[in-house]
Amino acid sequence: MFDYLIVGAGFAGSVLAERLASQLGKKILIIDTRSHIGGNAYDCYNEAGILIHRYGPHIFHTNSREVFEYLSQFTQWRSYEHRVLASVDGQLVPIPINLDTINRLYGLSLTSFQLEEFFASVAEPKERISTSEDVVVNKVGRELYEKFFRNYTRKQWDIDPSELDRSVTARVPTRTNRDNRYFTDTYQAMPLHGYTRMFENMLSHPNIKIMLQTDYRDIVGTIPYREMIYTGPIDLFFDYRYGKLPYRSLEFQHETVNTPVHQPVAVVNYPNEHLYTRVTEFKYLTGQEHPKTSIVYEYPRADGDPYYPVPRPENTALYKKYQALADATSGVHFVGRLATYKYYNMDQVVAQALTIYKKLKGTGNRQSPELSATGYASRRL
Repeated sequence: MFDYLIVGAGFAGSVLAERLASQLGKKILIIDTRSHIGGNAYDCYNEAGILIHRYGPHIFHTNSREVFEYLSQFTQWRSYEHRVLASVDGQLVPIPINLDTINRLYGLSLTSFQLEEFFASVAEPKERISTSEDVVVNKVGRELYEKFFRNYTRKQWDIDPSELDRSVTARVPTRTNRDNRYFTDTYQAMPLHGYTRMFENMLSHPNIKIMLQTDYRDIVGTIPYREMIYTGPIDLFFDYRYGKLPYRSLEFQHETVNTPVHQPVAVVNYPNEHLYTRVTEFKYLTGQEHPKTSIVYEYPRADGDPYYPVPRPENTALYKKYQALADATSGVHFVGRLATYKYYNMDQVVAQALTIYKKLKGTGNRQSPELSATGYASRRL
């Protein structure tokens, strides 16, 4: 009998599998419907031998020493600071908006102090910041909002920023200096040999068994286990009892280009009429040297794999109903982005999984109910 059945071999599931097996000696079965481990962070070599991120760019950054030191057990790192340009008015300018962005865009030579005055002169102060539009207009005014944020956000979410929770654009800072790093976290690095290698090292413990291309509903009832850790969509677990939680998805169009370098930075955003939102060149992320290069175009989609929970009040209310069901379901732990219907960065998922591990370590295993085919607690093993 397995101590834990873990559904999903992404960050949440793999961290918990590794901790429970290596620290508590638990026997783990981790399963995934995909043909590989690593979740959306999975990377692989394409037909030209270039390391790519199949599900779009994953750039690791964190302020958590605990998270960085934990993952460092399974990978060496390559130092990497992420930089992004935006295609605006025929130019490629830094994003987040900084001193160089404004000077290049308007042909100015402002200082940092003058840029503060510039922002103050164009900003539209809002008494109450409730939407993504409010966040940006309040800081940099309507013209920059239109140039950099409105179309990009509408493409990404298929919702006007005036109808989207403020948390979406609040993640992007505005700077008055020349700092063109996309992130400012203490730890910014990429796994030296890729994410997949790191996951392989995490899951190499003899107590961990891996089953791929398997739906957990097909094995529940036939493979005995004591408790479940579930990292999939919470609405799917409860058979969509209250309806589907909305997600935005992405379609990735990968291309190999017969030139060593395609664009000046790893990512170029397109907040304009293009159907795609951004183009990523992977060799910047991986540091790989190769006579060719590989890029990926991202096209936001309504259907497909669930990537981004849509942050609107009615969706939060719907999730709360599923959360109540989850709280009442014994023997199952809901962990990660899809199971808690919240967008997390990779380091946040690792931190959440480590926290859950500490709780499990404190409580120890309990006998738990078996799950029926629809995922509801039904009877004891």
